[in-house]
Amino acid sequence: MTMRRNQFESKHFFEDDKHITDSQVWHFVSAPHLQPMKVTVNVHEPGTEQGYLFVAPYTMYGENMVGQTGALILDEAGNPVWFKSDTPEKQNRNFRMQVYHGLPVLTTWHGTISGTESANPRLPIGDPLPGAVFQIFNQHYQLIETVEAQNGYTADVHEFTITERNTALFTAVKQVPADLTVYGGPAKGYIDNFAIQEVDLSTGELLYEWDVLAHVDPANSMVPVTAAAESKGIWDCFHVNSVEEGPDHTLLISMRNMSAIYHINKVTGEIIWQLGGKQSDFTFEQGAEFSWQHHARYRKENRISLFDNACCATPDSPPAGASRGLILQLDEQHMTAKVDRTYFHDPPIHASHQGNMQQLPNGNQLIGWGQGPYVSEFKYAGNTEGNPALHMIYDMHFPGDNFTYRAFKNEWVGLPLEPPDMRVGVYGKQIAIIYMSWNGATEVEAWKVLAGWNPYAMAVVAFKERNGFETTVKLDGVCPYFQVCALDDVGAAIGKSRMVCAPISWVNLGCKSSWS
Repeated sequence: MTMRRNQFESKHFFEDDKHITDSQVWHFVSAPHLQPMKVTVNVHEPGTEQGYLFVAPYTMYGENMVGQTGALILDEAGNPVWFKSDTPEKQNRNFRMQVYHGLPVLTTWHGTISGTESANPRLPIGDPLPGAVFQIFNQHYQLIETVEAQNGYTADVHEFTITERNTALFTAVKQVPADLTVYGGPAKGYIDNFAIQEVDLSTGELLYEWDVLAHVDPANSMVPVTAAAESKGIWDCFHVNSVEEGPDHTLLISMRNMSAIYHINKVTGEIIWQLGGKQSDFTFEQGAEFSWQHHARYRKENRISLFDNACCATPDSPPAGASRGLILQLDEQHMTAKVDRTYFHDPPIHASHQGNMQQLPNGNQLIGWGQGPYVSEFKYAGNTEGNPALHMIYDMHFPGDNFTYRAFKNEWVGLPLEPPDMRVGVYGKQIAIIYMSWNGATEVEAWKVLAGWNPYAMAVVAFKERNGFETTVKLDGVCPYFQVCALDDVGAAIGKSRMVCAPISWVNLGCKSSWS
């Protein structure tokens, strides 16, 4: 075996066993290329659902991005579990766990969002630039599928769902030339048109498409056509931001710029009913109104949930109220909607864009506050008419201007194929510091450290329980060769780092037999 002595240079040695940190960005000795944001956990009470948190931090151009953009899995303590970093001009959205052919996978939208690049936006803020795709990763973090929109559309940032049929249901967008004079706009303008597409993931065949412009009148938009002047004549009158399959071949579609949710017959394409907006089929009981909403989802017993932004028609418009998670009870006989549950942040948040609400297996609700920028978990009850007290049992805060489009919580087993990462430093003259991590490995409970003069005869010199993303061990003695081994909850070896050879200057320090 030939060892390269320059695998670790002395410039990386540190005089203590702490991670290199600052107040808002993680820095790891064993994985210096990963620099995700640090979050602050403000509330962490008993009763949270098991699982990891899935977020995709980024920010808008000109704002303060802390750390790298990318796809990030966190534990409840705020420690990174897996991070896939991106360049500043690339973003991920809708990063979460799904099931594909019966196996857990990770899915994300990947591309550039208008308003996050340095050039003047030529598309409405929040639109994807051409070239955007959806990605599917297996449990080994290998990219196994890349999905594009079809018929001239671009893969849209807002939704990508793998169905039980192993098809992909998603939103897509393209700019359609239109005479906007009927709406008070220019003759040679464009409508930012959306479609709901379904693609067979095994063949790439387009199975279904629902064209929004063919079914919804732009005249009912809450966004005036004059807004098109800010985006090269493109009127973002619909802004579809969620779609979900429902029972009996139906779709539930949220359109932010209509302040409305639509229940669609998937077979005929007809609108069964509209909830909210200028042409609502429902009347609202007190407190049930919503606006500029995101993430509409079917719930049991004729209920739906949504993230009610309640903000804002323009950047200068006042909010209608605090943003909230909202569950509505729908009476389709009398066509009324009333509040079933509401979930407010403490203190209140006014999120002008983005956000979602996820029902967890134990009945709790997870809310990503979008531009907020918080992620919170609530006990299942929330606020009811007879019980106004909210119970927020978990709350995480992002640094700087960072936010995530949506946040999710799921159980996940990550099995990276790359070996663990390891670096060796020295403290004083004869104390070695071992830094070890394994990006994405969820089954590591402890680490075993091996050392020796001979790479073919290594001895176990230390054990250490895993401590966050990066674990450190101090050793009283320095040898030329080091290696670490990851152990699972029964002590079985599940991964081994590459051998690290210390610099030549260490050889004369002596390899001691006593280790701590």
